[in-house]
Order: sequence, then structure tokens, then C-alpha cells
Amino acid sequence: MTRAQQTISIALLVSSLYLSLYLELIPLPAVIQTDIIPVIPFWFLVSFGAWLLFRLGWGMLTFRDTPDAYAELMAEIKEAKADLRSKGVDVD
Repeated sequence: MTRAQQTISIALLVSSLYLSLYLELIPLPAVIQTDIIPVIPFWFLVSFGAWLLFRLGWGMLTFRDTPDAYAELMAEIKEAKADLRSKGVDVD
């Protein structure tokens, strides 16, 4: 099973579970049914956005912590500049 199939399967499972809760096919106490179930998608969206912002911030924070990758990237940039200079392109 590919990762896309697995993601789609999980998304369908979660959405069908939520739909069954929202349509009251699974009985729950009235307080939960009226106060919590309708706001779950918004809670998920906000949580997902916060998680993505955390991952972005963490990636930016730890970018310089990989000196080998940084050195490799700088070497590739120098190599590309040398190749372009040999072809007559001004890169500075």
C-alpha cells in the first residue's frame, strides 16, 4: 500500500467517523453532541496549522546545525558558478 493510499484510507475513516458522530448515528450525551462535535473540524484545522508552523520554525532554527549539508550546498554553488563562468555567463 502506497503512502497516498494509506493517507486516503485514514482520511476516509476519520471523516466517516466524524460524520456518524455529527449526524448522531452514534449516541452521545447532549452536551458533547451540541458543544464539542460541531467544532472538531475547526479545532483540527487550528491544531494542524500550529503543528505546521512549529515544524517550519524548528526547521529554520536547526538549519545551521547540519554543517555537512551546508558545506555540500556551498560546494555545489561554487561548482555551478564555475560552470556558468566557463560558458560566459556573469554570475557575480
